[in-house]
Amino acid sequence: MSSNILRNSSVTFDLCVGTLKHLDPRLPYSEQAACCRKNKNLDSVCDKGVDRVEADFSFLSPVRCAVGPVHHDLSSLCPPAATIMSSVLQKLISPLASSPAEPPRNKVTVVGVGQVGMACAISILLRDLCDELALVDVMEDRLKGEMMDLQHGSLFLKTSKIVADKGRDLLFTQSCTQFSSFPEASHQIQFHSLLSLPDYAVTANSRLVVVTAGVRQQEGESRLNLVQRNVNVFKSIIPQIIKYSPNCTLIVVSNPVDVLTYVTWKLSGLPKHRVIGSGTNLDSARFRYLMAERLGIHASSFNGWVLGEHGDTSVPVWSGANVAGVNLQKLNPEIGTDADKEQWKGTHKAVVDSAYEVIKLKGYTNWAIGLSVADLTESIVKNMSRVHPVSTMVKDMYGIGEEVFLSLLPAC
Repeated sequence: MSSNILRNSSVTFDLCVGTLKHLDPRLPYSEQAACCRKNKNLDSVCDKGVDRVEADFSFLSPVRCAVGPVHHDLSSLCPPAATIMSSVLQKLISPLASSPAEPPRNKVTVVGVGQVGMACAISILLRDLCDELALVDVMEDRLKGEMMDLQHGSLFLKTSKIVADKGRDLLFTQSCTQFSSFPEASHQIQFHSLLSLPDYAVTANSRLVVVTAGVRQQEGESRLNLVQRNVNVFKSIIPQIIKYSPNCTLIVVSNPVDVLTYVTWKLSGLPKHRVIGSGTNLDSARFRYLMAERLGIHASSFNGWVLGEHGDTSVPVWSGANVAGVNLQKLNPEIGTDADKEQWKGTHKAVVDSAYEVIKLKGYTNWAIGLSVADLTESIVKNMSRVHPVSTMVKDMYGIGEEVFLSLLPAC
């Protein structure tokens, strides 16, 4: 026997295995409730034995009443939960517009919910840079967990909608031939594997897509060693992003970022100004922090750039290093060279080594790059016209004739 429950008051009913005496289950539940109130002092006569159960009904006074045969449940005495919720919603809110809701204007998608991806996501959320955040990853359980964790903190954010894909399963079949010394004994073998893939429909209408997916850099491993593995990953990601958000701008964060930004540009078919890599934006931030620490000032008060390729071969621009407009090279013409007695070039070496040191200590880097990406996101969605050292197509700049992505500044 089943019953619907309203948890306001607890009363005991005697359910009789017999014919319905005083309540007609065909009546609406409100009329049945009124009938019970009207006859609250009436003892119903049962033809057969009685079963006693506990039930909660806010609209019934305590009364012994026969409610029909055993197979008849109490659902007729109260409305379905969906009906109650719908009624409350309809009474609470009256929509003024009949047209569907407008799509988000500043939707941001983060592809990959690893340490870097979530650092990017939370940094973007805390700076109120999007009206909708979408998360995508192949690890379905982790993806759902990260989405729920952020949703539970929505009260403290100004982004009203945080979503993630549900994923889809694809069955892959791979065939191979098992050879034998006897040709007639050779035969085909098929391997079947179930692969869970993200559903990129959740990313639709994104203004900005941040790509952090890929293989993580291991301790002692150079960024260039990740190339082929991450290229294979990008072949399954980029076309899906463009399918659902053809007007988006792409920020590539995965390493090696300059190579993968070029790969993304080729796979996407987008104009070159809509595909950028995080480039040396983080290298420059590290450089400014370490130089400012040595000078005893805040990082924002030191101005300097690290350009070229992100990582080991990046180049510090000593000629542009200054504090409040005072050029350090004028104070020390040998700054950044081997002849420099103060050995300021060691600061750039610390920039190059910093990622390896952090990876050695905690296993990965995430917070600095997450904050860096949020800074780039703000410049794009707010159209702030700020200058960043990011990885872009530099063909025909400084005599470069090849299609290469690097972080360079315009010639002055």
